[in-house]
Amino acid sequence: MEHLTRNQANSTPLTPLTFLERASTVYGDSISIIYNNTSFTWSQTHRRCLQLASSLSSIGIKKGHVVSVLSPNTPAMYELHFAVPMSGAILNNLNFRLDHKSLSVLLTHSESKLIFVDILCLSLTLNALSLFPKNTQIPKLVLINDDTLAIHQIHPPPENVNIINTYEALITKGDPNFKWIRPESEWDPITLNYTSGTTSSPKGVVHCHRATFIVSLDSLIDWSVPVQPVYLWTLPMFHSNGWSYPWGIAAVGGTNICARRVDAPTIYRLIESHGVTHMCAAPVVLNMLSCFNKTEPLKKPVHVLTGGSSPPATILCRAEWLGFDVCHGYGMTETCGVVVSCAWKREWNKFPATERARMKARQGVRKVGVAEVDVVGPTGESVKPDGVTVGEIVVKGACVMLGYLKDEAATWQCMRNNGWFYTGDVAVMHENGYLEIKDRTKDVIISGGENMSSVEVEAVLYMHPAVKEAAVVARPDEFWGETPCAFVSLKDELKENEIPTEKEVNKFCRERLPHFMVPKTVVFKEELPKTSTGKVQKHVLRRVARAMGSLPIPPPLLLPSRI
Repeated sequence: MEHLTRNQANSTPLTPLTFLERASTVYGDSISIIYNNTSFTWSQTHRRCLQLASSLSSIGIKKGHVVSVLSPNTPAMYELHFAVPMSGAILNNLNFRLDHKSLSVLLTHSESKLIFVDILCLSLTLNALSLFPKNTQIPKLVLINDDTLAIHQIHPPPENVNIINTYEALITKGDPNFKWIRPESEWDPITLNYTSGTTSSPKGVVHCHRATFIVSLDSLIDWSVPVQPVYLWTLPMFHSNGWSYPWGIAAVGGTNICARRVDAPTIYRLIESHGVTHMCAAPVVLNMLSCFNKTEPLKKPVHVLTGGSSPPATILCRAEWLGFDVCHGYGMTETCGVVVSCAWKREWNKFPATERARMKARQGVRKVGVAEVDVVGPTGESVKPDGVTVGEIVVKGACVMLGYLKDEAATWQCMRNNGWFYTGDVAVMHENGYLEIKDRTKDVIISGGENMSSVEVEAVLYMHPAVKEAAVVARPDEFWGETPCAFVSLKDELKENEIPTEKEVNKFCRERLPHFMVPKTVVFKEELPKTSTGKVQKHVLRRVARAMGSLPIPPPLLLPSRI
């Protein structure tokens, strides 16, 4: 049979970009995007992406170049998921909630050639570029101007910054018959996403066309997404490329409802006015919707895929009553989106509401497109499926990243033992084969869908002149899921007027960190618990933080607006 084996060189590489081509043929006259009073069909979206890819090529963007994007969930943000890789470039979505110092580090590390900047992110971007090291090439800018926003006078940019055009002008100039640049290999990179933005050594996760193709289709199958769903974008597309759903929704010819703001009134309004059927959301969004003063359930059920920290049972029960059919999943930037989900069994519908909520809070089993998922002990052996024995979650398959950009050591540290990716997340395996996360070896805190490293928050706390030692762990929060809780010991020689208050420490952090990373709780201790070798015992502090209980959900009128 060897002579029948197809030569790899003659095979057509898999890429999710082909989903758009097919959508323009099958669903050409159907609505692809709705944003306020603007809408496009799939044939229009296809043409616009080709024109934009054509313009990118004409201004010198070549295969392998990195093109960055700073934008909320607008039509431009959606189209760039196709247009940038269609030009041969690598798409780099960036978190516009970061401070300018963090953003500058990421733009420098990625060697971005071009940045698409939403008009409200322009000041942030210019401040980031002002921090570029000398003799470092400054990327060019394309301004995404939103007609729905008030047009403010834009001051001339600094001399070394070149705003070459607006987004719509680039589309107008492009060739609608452009022959888009297909990958030579399905292992060619398509995206670059950063796992963290406030460290001098950022981790840039690189994924290939093959991974995004498989994960996109796998996500549709696992969630039972039908043809032509109506998908509401509450999940930021800069979060791991919207868990691959920008490409997935094109595959099934769905309608993308884009929204610049994500708050309860807006979500409920869009659900009712457009007949939304599906949405992905961090647990904090579920909390927000549950807290909103809504006295009647939705007219039609809405399927919700959530990830991160498990939503509290009370929130799941309330969401279920409101008409949200919630499925819980697990994934990482390194795995291209959700790779484990709580595959629901029909017999579980007979359970009481609280028991159903408990089952839904489990992360679950691997999706069909993922080769293997396991929970292993220190020597790589599978842990007992008893729901008690803890181990580390490991993943194998096409979903796993190519590696960290410019960081071979970090890549090999987490990818070992014949291709297994070691996630750093600690879990147990239940008797029925469903895993459940219990802790995180990397000390990552997930607050409202935002991932943060406690080490990075600690680094800022140590900058305070009064702080001797600092340790940050997660404290339960009824609204955000988790928030940073800082344990601080102060220097012995402080005078009375030099001893800071909790509010002063909070203010100090707020001036140096993105707001979502600022500790909501600061606990002063004479000494932090340590091992015999002097290492801070964070597991002790986690118990203290959990014993403090969850921070209460603020009243609806006082809900924070960082989403």
